[in-house]
Amino acid sequence: MFNNNNRIEINDKNIKKADLVVGIPSYKEAGNIAFVAEQASLGLKKYFPKYKSVIINVDNNSLDGTKEAFLGARTKVPKIYISTPPKTTGKGNNFYNLLNEIRALNGKAVVVIDADIKSVTPEWIQSFLNPILEKKYDFITPMYTRHEYDGTITNNVCYPMVASFLGINIRQPIGGDFAFSRKLSDHLLEQKWSPGVLHYGIDIFMTLHTIIGEFKMCQVGLGEKVHKPSAPKLGPMFTQVIETAFDILLSNKEKWVIESRLKDLPIYGKDKVDKPQDLPISYKGMKEASLYEFSINKEVLRRALSSKVYRRLEHMYDKENIKINADLWSKIIYDIFYAYDTTDMGPELVEALKSLYFGRSLTFIKDTMDMTYKQSEEEIKKQVEIFVKNKNYLLVKYKIAPSVIDTIVQRIPILKNNTKTRRLTTH
Repeated sequence: MFNNNNRIEINDKNIKKADLVVGIPSYKEAGNIAFVAEQASLGLKKYFPKYKSVIINVDNNSLDGTKEAFLGARTKVPKIYISTPPKTTGKGNNFYNLLNEIRALNGKAVVVIDADIKSVTPEWIQSFLNPILEKKYDFITPMYTRHEYDGTITNNVCYPMVASFLGINIRQPIGGDFAFSRKLSDHLLEQKWSPGVLHYGIDIFMTLHTIIGEFKMCQVGLGEKVHKPSAPKLGPMFTQVIETAFDILLSNKEKWVIESRLKDLPIYGKDKVDKPQDLPISYKGMKEASLYEFSINKEVLRRALSSKVYRRLEHMYDKENIKINADLWSKIIYDIFYAYDTTDMGPELVEALKSLYFGRSLTFIKDTMDMTYKQSEEEIKKQVEIFVKNKNYLLVKYKIAPSVIDTIVQRIPILKNNTKTRRLTTH
């Protein structure tokens, strides 16, 4: 983590205090950041005129004109520009600056909107802040209509893992746009910030520590999410998100073993389902990446996965006929997670998992190609149910006492009547 004293700050209005803060993290977003700032200003002025507000751009010293575009945005709410030092990048580093500035300004509530969002409206600001100001929530996550092939790390890893390990049904645990209280902001600053958290691991870091810290959470419906596609960032993003999630979950085993009942969060805001953003998909490129990554990681995967799982994968990759269904995928995640905890392979495992993540994404695309958005969304939810159902597959590895497994089975409705699962023993 860089020395916070080395940050670059422009505060022309000499703002010393603000009740409400809208933070916009960025890196090379000159083309859209003014729009986000202007929409945020409209929302703050229209819905929260009695509060002292500020809009803060936390940037990675972008050289494309992001700073100038932000400061030149036509807003009635004052603005502050803060940047990491030259050559210091990472979304998490931007958040570290933002959380420290919130503390300095004695802020009460914060909204974060990604700088590439093209669908943000003044009503997003209202929807995010009302639950904090009126209902004392600490963390508000988005629910938006997204293309079914957008957010593949969310859909295939973070959403089902948060549900199965911590028992919370949170649809967008790494959505990028959310709101939080000052209490949670201070709590996050006190946690351990690993190298991955300083980059793309920041979103899952915030969500997991919110749940583990037992802060009050809800979701808000926002309509359609239109933004810059994430595909070019998926390589490093996957590694940083997964390592962060694994590390935090492993540091809090008492939470994921005990808190296994799936809990639905309250939902506020918009309930209309809009048409999702069109999204180009490079199916061929994803398949090539999956095949190549599997070929160079076969030995790591052979050591980490159960023999039955590995043989199935080896056969399909040898035939170049990749079909990783939700059941197989859940067991892959649990095998890798357990190996990450009990072997010295560490980061190698996450890199090796990337090939199978691409394979799971390919399978989902093939299976849902002719489905509507709503039908595809149901398939994503079914995958979560399968992760929860198969959690005993992981618990057996940890040799959890049968009495504890029985308690967990009783608490999860989807498992309660599954006699096959209940017969599993720890040996």
